Amino acid sequence: MAGSRLPRQLFLQGVAAVFMFAFASLYTQIPGLYGPDGILPARRTLRPQGKGRWQQLWETPTLLWEAPRLGLDTAQGLELLTLTGTVLALGALLLRPLRHPLVYLLLWAAYLSACQVGQVFLYFQWDSLLLETGFLAVLVAPLTQPPRHKQGRASPHEGLPFWLVRWLLFRLMFASGVVKLTSRCPTWWGLTALTYHYETQCLPTPAAWFAHHLPVWLHKLSVVATFLIEIAVPPLFFAPIRRLRLVAFYAQVLLQVLIIITGNYNFFNLLTLVLTTALLDDHHLSAEPGCSRHKRTPTSFTFHQFSQWLKTVTLPTMWLGVVSLAWELLMTFWRWTQVQGWLRKLCAGVQLSVVGAATVALFLISLVPYSYVEPGTHGHLWNGAHHLFGAVEHLQLANSYGLFRRMTGLGGRPEVVLEGSFDRHHWTEIEFMYKPGNVSRQPPILVPHQPRLDWQMWFAALGPHTHSPWFTSLVLRLLQGKEPVIRLIQSHVTSYPFHKQPPTYIRAQRYKYWFSRPGEQGRWWRRQWVEEFFPSVSLGDPTLEMLLKQFGLQDKNPPRAHSPSRVLARALHWVRTQLSPLEPPTLLWSLLAAVGAIKMVQALLAPGPFQSSPLARGEKQKPASKKDSRAASEPAAPSSNPGNGSRPPRRKK
Repeated sequence: MAGSRLPRQLFLQGVAAVFMFAFASLYTQIPGLYGPDGILPARRTLRPQGKGRWQQLWETPTLLWEAPRLGLDTAQGLELLTLTGTVLALGALLLRPLRHPLVYLLLWAAYLSACQVGQVFLYFQWDSLLLETGFLAVLVAPLTQPPRHKQGRASPHEGLPFWLVRWLLFRLMFASGVVKLTSRCPTWWGLTALTYHYETQCLPTPAAWFAHHLPVWLHKLSVVATFLIEIAVPPLFFAPIRRLRLVAFYAQVLLQVLIIITGNYNFFNLLTLVLTTALLDDHHLSAEPGCSRHKRTPTSFTFHQFSQWLKTVTLPTMWLGVVSLAWELLMTFWRWTQVQGWLRKLCAGVQLSVVGAATVALFLISLVPYSYVEPGTHGHLWNGAHHLFGAVEHLQLANSYGLFRRMTGLGGRPEVVLEGSFDRHHWTEIEFMYKPGNVSRQPPILVPHQPRLDWQMWFAALGPHTHSPWFTSLVLRLLQGKEPVIRLIQSHVTSYPFHKQPPTYIRAQRYKYWFSRPGEQGRWWRRQWVEEFFPSVSLGDPTLEMLLKQFGLQDKNPPRAHSPSRVLARALHWVRTQLSPLEPPTLLWSLLAAVGAIKMVQALLAPGPFQSSPLARGEKQKPASKKDSRAASEPAAPSSNPGNGSRPPRRKK
């Protein structure tokens, strides 16, 4: 990892960009999800229980405990957090001095605070992944930014935390591949999963329609390629041969780009791409890459054979991480011995001790969730790792991963359709902006926005409504005509069929949807009614009241009225008023366009590419300027072996 200054900067910028998208996307949905009139009001989640302030903060780590001190309720405090997080992340993306550990610590703390009150709408694997990645960014970010003429000089410990990014990438990809087979899902074992995936995923893109109609043999070949990229390729993340690491990098990028094209998975795939920067090095980013392709032949396994293979390889992959980390620690120690001057050496030694201890501790913690892929290995793990993980589990510093464990919707994708009526005889469908409903509407392109209600509607359709208690609250809010919730369904309220008067009755039906066949003009979907999902209810209906009481969703204590004269509350209201006309995807794309425009202006004003060219020029000029004794002697170690002087990092809803 000695030559990783450029990848580290790229990683830090990428993390800032993902935080910006995540905070901005969540901000647009707070009133409807967590406001006083929202589906799951956030104020219910934070109730003091007579504990000390610091004990309360440790057990439920959220900055929102301090919202009342600012004259804000929990939802308003959440708005302030997400706005602050968006601005901080934007600053870190644009300004190099803001890529500081303190800034990333604030971003991580703000998102962790939001997750503590986010309830079911923030229980996604990518939220956990962002928290884990954000905490690693705290360690990767440099305490001080060296002057441009000294950018080739690296501190001994700089590359050590970046190794953890590669380890996280390994855990993410390897586990995602393994769980597909340990689930015993017949479609993954039969290589037919992708014949269902494109139409049954939560929010497909228009490209998913075309991918769905590709030949079956190509779908099967794609499943084989997925297994290779997610299971066979990740061990190459630690290969001592640089070209193998680059092959692994491009394989991961190809997979993530194809997923982005065919599915709206918010910031998840973008975040995974950010993690792949740990496979790069300075030489590759500053020179023309050489690309090579490898052909592999799939091997057929039974489930029993695969289980035996998994028992065989899980522990060795952990030892691979141990050996890789040990090598990185040794190389870091060797670089520390080359530091000149006793004062500089002392300071570097202190930093190395702190960063090294944190890196080893985080690695040990991560072994526990990683071992979940094979229960036998989990039981043989060192007890100290279990105790360490248990002590900080609520901080989400390490998590288990494994997406698309089983393929759903094999007989057609289940979809819940809400209907409203004034007389219980004539029903009008309530169409959502993003999820499938109207069979003639084209699937949207939303990345990097995540409409969290639409995602939960997809999960709700997979079982009875009693498995999704929040759905009863959604029905209640629509019967009450609460505008914040309506805006989650239609951002332009006039497009909502009951915008003038709330419906008297609401019910929900379950349908099965399939992509339309080629040649069916003007239709993207076909559908068939299956059954009633939620009974017809009205305000005061005994069935509705019973469900609200059963799930603890009744408004026993209405929210206290806060003084409208509070300056901060009024400022938040003004910002909300200014941004509310924009649809969430438009807001996020506008932020992205603004970042691109500012970057372009920066590139025009600065004579040379930002951040990368000084290092590239420095590396090329150092061998020629040997007379510049100290400046040339220290960088000589990292630049002397650009081919394989790089360390290993790696790799639920």
